[in-house]
Amino acid sequence: MTVRWQNIGGKLPRLPRWWTPAHTAAAVALLVVALGILPVLKMSLVVNGVFLGGIIALGAIGLSLVFGILNFANVAHGDYMITGAYVAFFFIDSFLPLLGIEGQGLGPFTFGYPLLIALPFGALAGAVAAIALDSLIYRRLRLRGANAAVLAMTSLGLAIAIRGLAQIIWGTQVLSYPRESRQVFHLPLDVRIPPDSLFIAVVAIILVVSVYLLLTRTRMGKAMRATADNPDLALVTGINTQRVIWATWAIGGGLAAIAGVLLAVSQAQLLPIMGWKFLIPLFAAVVLGGIGNPYGALVGAFIIGVTMEVSTQWINPSYKPAVAFAIMIVMLLARPRGLFGGSGPG
Repeated sequence: MTVRWQNIGGKLPRLPRWWTPAHTAAAVALLVVALGILPVLKMSLVVNGVFLGGIIALGAIGLSLVFGILNFANVAHGDYMITGAYVAFFFIDSFLPLLGIEGQGLGPFTFGYPLLIALPFGALAGAVAAIALDSLIYRRLRLRGANAAVLAMTSLGLAIAIRGLAQIIWGTQVLSYPRESRQVFHLPLDVRIPPDSLFIAVVAIILVVSVYLLLTRTRMGKAMRATADNPDLALVTGINTQRVIWATWAIGGGLAAIAGVLLAVSQAQLLPIMGWKFLIPLFAAVVLGGIGNPYGALVGAFIIGVTMEVSTQWINPSYKPAVAFAIMIVMLLARPRGLFGGSGPG
């Protein structure tokens, strides 16, 4: 059987076969250079937008994968971010100190090596939470024939529940990971890069490349693409579609959890509403790149990240989610299938 990645019932094409993360990196580099040389823009904002786009990309790719397989918008996806962030905080602040593990600053970074230990546990928490909610709730609704609207509304309720649970356990006050350093790298054009941003970029690149290799070079990746193309045919040909669905949830939840940890590190604060506020940029990236297309979500994430940061040159930073929302609305009106979607009705 020839397997092709198609989206929303097999109607949307993916990016060309020759497109790889290297092409995305080149496109992002060209975008940075093009925007940076414009005299009206601050290069520092453009660079910060690229780092923000890396965080958005991790959440958006998982969100897009879930939509490609199950064809519903998971509103609780942003709250998987706080699941990972708070679990990582628990390890750093409470559990690891009990074991005598209290690392100082790791090189130029603001965090110590306990963050490196806690990060995988945060990702595991996001993956387990995503699989558990699917097994207990979403799968039961699918077996009863619930449509996408019912699933979306259910995910909204779960988002509120996850956020409420985080507030019960950790409270509503602002928390932050231990910060040990304030060093900043100074580059030409008045660009200042915190070392933490470089760590975020490296983690994002490694994970994006790993997802790309998973989708294109492994049997599970082929099974995921086949299930997205035609679930019934995939089941008939011997593919365990339920295992594929769980793998998709694990990848999506794990990526979102890591994105939550990285966001908490970059913003130096942790709040229960953090994931909810980040949901609009995630959906904007997915819509911009093409709903259900993980590669398009990657490109859309960088565009959204750069645009949000550059907008702060003229507007209050608190309006950055509104900028992402405006881009999403314009794309839905002008090209509902996104930059890398096909033409025709949605």
